[in-house]
Amino acid sequence: MDGVNRFYRAVRKSDLTTKDTKSTKVNCRGERFFAPTLIIRNLRVLRDLRGENSFPFACGFAALGPFVIASLLLMPLVAWEIFAATAPITVRVGYPQPSGAQLPLWVMSEAKLDQKYGFDLQSIYISGGARLAQTLVSGDIDMATTGGAVINAVLSGAELVYIALIVPTYGFSLYARPELKDVSALKGKVVGVMTKGASSDHGLVALLRHNKLVPGQDVKFLYLGGVREALAALERGIVSASVLSAPTTLVARRLGFKEVVNIATLKLPYVHNGLVARRALTRQQPERVKAFLRGYIAAVKVSNEEPQLSKRALARFLATNDAAIVDEAYDSFRGIFPKVPYFTEDNIRAVLSVADHPKAASADPKDFFDNRFVKELEDTGFIKELYGQR
Repeated sequence: MDGVNRFYRAVRKSDLTTKDTKSTKVNCRGERFFAPTLIIRNLRVLRDLRGENSFPFACGFAALGPFVIASLLLMPLVAWEIFAATAPITVRVGYPQPSGAQLPLWVMSEAKLDQKYGFDLQSIYISGGARLAQTLVSGDIDMATTGGAVINAVLSGAELVYIALIVPTYGFSLYARPELKDVSALKGKVVGVMTKGASSDHGLVALLRHNKLVPGQDVKFLYLGGVREALAALERGIVSASVLSAPTTLVARRLGFKEVVNIATLKLPYVHNGLVARRALTRQQPERVKAFLRGYIAAVKVSNEEPQLSKRALARFLATNDAAIVDEAYDSFRGIFPKVPYFTEDNIRAVLSVADHPKAASADPKDFFDNRFVKELEDTGFIKELYGQR
């Protein structure tokens, strides 16, 4: 029995390390024939287990009876079916900035909700919304939690779609040197922004318009690549103000900068953070998408109701033991994540209104999101059961 078990293990290892399907062999009579590579490998394994000289390989194959050959064919296939049925689904999800807006994604790993709902989550930091969208389009990741950069990508022809809303308004603050009193004082100044076409860019555009200033004319933008770079530019005097997100906001205050305005308090509809997938994935692997969404929606509940676990997740992914920074990230986003993460046309329309793409003005908001997966989870009672409702 131990020999059989060793045979199964060896066959499985062999099956998983090769891709070719045919090979030409010569039998013991010198005749050429095509044999499946799988059989040949299995015979080699069996020979090795029984001993190097137990039987000549080529003639041994011809001497085997039909029952043994059938067994050799079926055993690895059965083993592979068992392996495939139990192997976890891997879901690779990218995010563009280390901030509290990613809390449900990180909580999913910390609480092992991915394992509970049948997949293996890999969270991948890819700096900048535009670069993240490109990585998603290329297929290097399966999904992404990101903001308005997706709109420009879709307008340019990318086959991407939002499938759940994570943060429905701007999750940014404007920080500046103490002498800059209000937003109107930005006129003639340069403001640091993370990346062009991303949420921080759109947030600044919306803020300036809200205060009757013309973006790019009254106020110049300097794109710096990330939230940490935006703070560094402010510290070095390269810019007069920067758009920042928590917990970098706390670091800014420690350096002596002040919050001019918390853009979130304006409650402007937007997509600060949404779950995005390739349309091909939603068509070809809907169960994979739904498995992830179950884990994500469960993580929202944990994020809002279990502060200690949530803060452990933040400390881990923000790579800090500074309790104040963790608290800043948690307090800034706790409660902002929708329990039932439907997209609305208003969220998309708000992004289109600040996007600089030539096709933005004529775009239909319905073309950018697909609520069917969230709706199915709601209709089947998953969300009510999660919250103990009837």
